[in-house]
Amino acid sequence: VQLQASGGGSVQAGGSLRLSCAASGTIFSIPVMGWYRQAPGKQRELVATITSGARTNYADSVKGRFTISRDNAKNTVYLQMNSLKPEDTAVYYCNAAVISGRWLEGRDYWGQGTLVTVSS
Repeated sequence: VQLQASGGGSVQAGGSLRLSCAASGTIFSIPVMGWYRQAPGKQRELVATITSGARTNYADSVKGRFTISRDNAKNTVYLQMNSLKPEDTAVYYCNAAVISGRWLEGRDYWGQGTLVTVSS
């Protein structure tokens, strides 16, 4: 199983970006997909998660500005980021809790990270 993220870049404060992350491989199901971020000198933190039933959870710092969604048929998760602030600058990582394999084992997978830079 692999996760391929895309959509990062540089934007001015107040702007928008959309991240995408597609999971590929022999997958039975993906109960939860999400986005995390890591700013320079800080620990990785949760941004948002979404279940296969579209139940969402957001960090307080992004509520009302970011929207997570997913396409279950494409095993893809999206993060629409609006009203971006300089403090949103970080490497964003997608994460997926995947059920796969002959024995339907569960395991976490991470994408390669995509850099988001917000200038003031």
